[in-house]
Amino acid sequence: MSDDRGDTYATRGDQMFLRFSDAEIDRLARFGERRSYRRGDMLARIGEAGPGLMLILSGKVEVTQPNGGDRSHIVTHERGNFMGELAQLSGRPYLVDERALTDVEAVAIPPDRLRALLVAEADLGERLMRALILRRVGLIETGAGPVVVGEESDPDVLRLTNFLRRNGHPYKSMDPASDSCARTLVERFKVEPEELPIVLCPGGQLLRNPSEDQLARCVGLVGPIDSARLYDVVVVGAGPAGLATSVYAASEGLSVLAIDCRSFGGQAGASARIENYLGFPTGISGMALMGRAFSQAQKFGVEIAIPDEAVKLECGNDPCRLDLTTGERVQARAVVIATGAQYRRLGVERLEEFEGSSVHYWASPLEGDLAADEDVVLVGGGNSAGQATVFLAGRSRSVTVIARRPLSATMSQYLVERIAAQDNIDVIVGAEIAALEGEGGVLEAVTWRDRSSGTETRRPARFLFSFIGADPNTGWLASSGLQRDGRGFLLTGEDAGSDRYPLETSRRGVFAVGDVRSCSVKRVAAAVGDGAQVVAAIHAYLSAQSPEPVQIVEPVATPA
Repeated sequence: MSDDRGDTYATRGDQMFLRFSDAEIDRLARFGERRSYRRGDMLARIGEAGPGLMLILSGKVEVTQPNGGDRSHIVTHERGNFMGELAQLSGRPYLVDERALTDVEAVAIPPDRLRALLVAEADLGERLMRALILRRVGLIETGAGPVVVGEESDPDVLRLTNFLRRNGHPYKSMDPASDSCARTLVERFKVEPEELPIVLCPGGQLLRNPSEDQLARCVGLVGPIDSARLYDVVVVGAGPAGLATSVYAASEGLSVLAIDCRSFGGQAGASARIENYLGFPTGISGMALMGRAFSQAQKFGVEIAIPDEAVKLECGNDPCRLDLTTGERVQARAVVIATGAQYRRLGVERLEEFEGSSVHYWASPLEGDLAADEDVVLVGGGNSAGQATVFLAGRSRSVTVIARRPLSATMSQYLVERIAAQDNIDVIVGAEIAALEGEGGVLEAVTWRDRSSGTETRRPARFLFSFIGADPNTGWLASSGLQRDGRGFLLTGEDAGSDRYPLETSRRGVFAVGDVRSCSVKRVAAAVGDGAQVVAAIHAYLSAQSPEPVQIVEPVATPA
């Protein structure tokens, strides 16, 4: 294994490519079936699902990935090693090639048996799970997966790479303006400028400026849903509340499908750093926290469908039915709505012209790289705005914060103090955005207006970040009959009816958790608490509906 492939390969290789003892091999082997391969056989190919995780009993297997026109050696597996990474938890395609260097004897462990192994063999499962996660991190660092070719600042390039990054999927981005290999690809496939960006999928397919759904299906992130299957629970939304619901429900034996129209993590996943989440004294990025929750959901067998969007809910009958944008229909005994909220958009002219290229609604490392050494403006005064401000100040030349009220009135004190301590942050209170200037989607300046005097101030700025709050994402429920409050948030519990279970809406068997729920506390910890609490209510509901009692298992706190 070469040490220059990435920090994780170099520093945590022993944990990534651990070797089990003979006694441990015997414990693991009972979960799979034995297979034999001849020298030169491919045990796994990039873009193909393969047989699952492979435990090597004898022989040698080389693991490689493409690197331009060559191949990069990752590791050689021998007895006691295993093949696979996070994709094998859910039966998704391999991201690397695995070839037998000698005759090989191995044990193939399919996804369902792998998940059983992780639970039944807790000590071995912990080491396995850590290795699977670290291998995915290594592949992200080295740019395995699809290749996105297009100008770095192109809004569609940002759209696609953000989608892959937010879903924890490795990718490589190449700009034809600076990369000769990228120019060669564009010329070879006769790609017209309006067809950029292109995506070269691991299986060899070429996509021309695809949608997120087309890209997800090409790389194997999502597949068809069995419309005949009846799930115990369908969770709509994969933010903190939705993932918590999925983890607790699946860990207690319920069959769970979780769907989201974009990515896991919700707004929390876009937070550069969360410092007041219990148990993380040094803070943790939203993506890291939500990534762990997503891995837990897969570990317990949650079926994930991202991106899939629910457009209609039919309830009041048994079972409930959800219609998706794909035309597919999902059936469930209970539905949990965790669709959170949608970002509010500034009421300023020309906004659409700059969205995606110069105007952003989250501040991830990708946006941070774009804003490096640039002047940026950020509008908003809540905790999300504060976290983004601190993050961007560490990369940008200057950050101007536009807020309607003093930050101390709307933001946690630790963030207020941190902002005050930064020399390159300028806070403007009592103002609102009045105008945007620029050409071709490239922002050049922002003008704001003092709300008291009407005085306008113009400042050069390359990027604008908007954190002005969100509205409940409940528009798709218009025909469902679910009761909402005056602002559109879903009523639950006693507010929805005197005979309702906790967190149950005005429709039987339909529950709401997290930010979409009326009177919820807009914090990650509160959303996770909703997810844990609603599972007990679901058990009670299903027990009342089922002729056979459903065993109620107390939720067990799972480490983040």
